[in-house]
Amino acid sequence: MNILDKIVADKRKEVALRKSLIPVKQLEQSILFTRTTNSLAAALKASTSGIIAEHKRRSPSKSVINHNLNVFDVAKGYEDAGVCGMSVLTDGKYFGGSLDDLLTARASCNLPLLRKEFIIDEYQLLEAKAYGADVILLIAAILTREEIKTFSEFAKSLNLDVLLEVHNEEELHKSLMPSLDMLGVNNRNLKTFEVSLDISKELSTLIPNDFVKVSESGISNIEAIKILQPYGYKGFLIGENFMKTDNAGASATEFINALNQ
Repeated sequence: MNILDKIVADKRKEVALRKSLIPVKQLEQSILFTRTTNSLAAALKASTSGIIAEHKRRSPSKSVINHNLNVFDVAKGYEDAGVCGMSVLTDGKYFGGSLDDLLTARASCNLPLLRKEFIIDEYQLLEAKAYGADVILLIAAILTREEIKTFSEFAKSLNLDVLLEVHNEEELHKSLMPSLDMLGVNNRNLKTFEVSLDISKELSTLIPNDFVKVSESGISNIEAIKILQPYGYKGFLIGENFMKTDNAGASATEFINALNQ
């Protein structure tokens, strides 16, 4: 069993438990459920930098990244830095995140917020909406084409943007459909955890222009973005780079200023 299979197996148990504790009706009564969402896809199209900054305490590949930064300050700092959106890890067991992190980020900024999660059930989309997310992530490696279609169409009915993540050509072909807004190419092989920008380069020509192209993982410097922009990428997800510093917002500000020079 690779790490991804393990995460998904644990996630199925976790979601079953959550469903038994919090009924759908309760999620739908959340004060945030009726708020107007902010489109990340629109923000990326209008931006020159395209930075999606992440709040991530730890990861299976890096163990602890930073346990000291508080979500409220990080979200505020990212907004001041001028990022296009913020990704909030809500997986507890492997990433040290929670839905409360999403709630806190929502209370402290107006950025489009991405719920970064291993989505395997429509229930998680209702949670995302109830806790203030604007965007959801679907990972092609763990979903069938049918599931991608069902989840993405359901997300659109909730006015949530959909970012679909792929790692290879096979995943890309099974995933292309009109209910997606953004196609993210993960430069990290989820089975080996090796990172290479070549994945983004190779897949770029296969992604139709109707989708906003996003490159994820292994983007730790301005050069990486300058290399990928000519391939049509408008969004760049940066996780560890800002989070491993003492001030994620200041680090994002510095990065974006240098990028825009």
